[in-house]
Amino acid sequence: MSADTGVSSQTGVIHDIGYQRYTGERLGRAYSARSLYTHGLRTSYGLGRSAKAKIFPWIVVGIVGLVAVVVTAVRAQSGEVVMTYWGFTEAMATLVILFLAVTAPELVSRDIRGGVLPLYFSRPLTRTDYPLAKYAALVSATFLLLAGPQLFMFIGGAFTLDRIGDVWSEFVDFSKGLSASAVYAVAFSALAILVSSLAGRRAVAAALVVALFLVTTPIYGVMAGVAFSGAADGGMPTGDSLRMLQLGGLVSPMTLVAGVVQWWYPPIEEIEQYGPLFGGPDGPLYLGVTAALVAVSLLLLLLRYRKVAR
Repeated sequence: MSADTGVSSQTGVIHDIGYQRYTGERLGRAYSARSLYTHGLRTSYGLGRSAKAKIFPWIVVGIVGLVAVVVTAVRAQSGEVVMTYWGFTEAMATLVILFLAVTAPELVSRDIRGGVLPLYFSRPLTRTDYPLAKYAALVSATFLLLAGPQLFMFIGGAFTLDRIGDVWSEFVDFSKGLSASAVYAVAFSALAILVSSLAGRRAVAAALVVALFLVTTPIYGVMAGVAFSGAADGGMPTGDSLRMLQLGGLVSPMTLVAGVVQWWYPPIEEIEQYGPLFGGPDGPLYLGVTAALVAVSLLLLLLRYRKVAR
């Protein structure tokens, strides 16, 4: 300080560190959302990540693919359809749940625990874009898990047909399987990503996803046991017992979605013997509850990301 004026004699210095403004194209919000979707889809299968991250997703892919190979081989040898395309989707439901229990936490729980959400939201990406892009990636990954093996089954089945006109009927059945896969992917992914967004630890999120699906399923088993216990000589329940059996599928996501698919494409052998166990005449109710479940799950997911990282 100067003794005379009391004014500092020091002056600031500006250093040129070569900073330049960004002059390129600004791709904006849509590009950010697409990039997040693509990254999420790759992450679901461990692509671009370590070998450890690829192990479980590709084990599930391998098992589902192996089932499709066996079904196709049996059909090629015997000439009989041992499993429909939509029946294949229903049979793989448990593997789909295990796949979601691993992939959904990878998509959302890591970001929450790592504290990187403020970085995402500092860009044009909004708090709505982020969860919807993650959800779309999870739906796509789940659909591909089921649709890929079904495509193999279709190609293998087409080569076993005698007439070219039968290929169209085979394609119609294949499209039914794809629609069933889409229902499973949309409904299961909505629940899995919502539950995963509530936990920052992947192990906890995975356990919650499995519990949501597998713990509720035995409830229907108990209801079915009670209904059949009152049937005469092991036959089909009647009256109130039958009604409880038909509506009991609403208690679990697995039986709920299965009810929608069985309403669309009923298993003929089962109907001839018993009638539809669930779905059937209540199919519109099952479809409405499924749609409401997806809508509520997505609404809660969006509300979750309005509050997180504030």
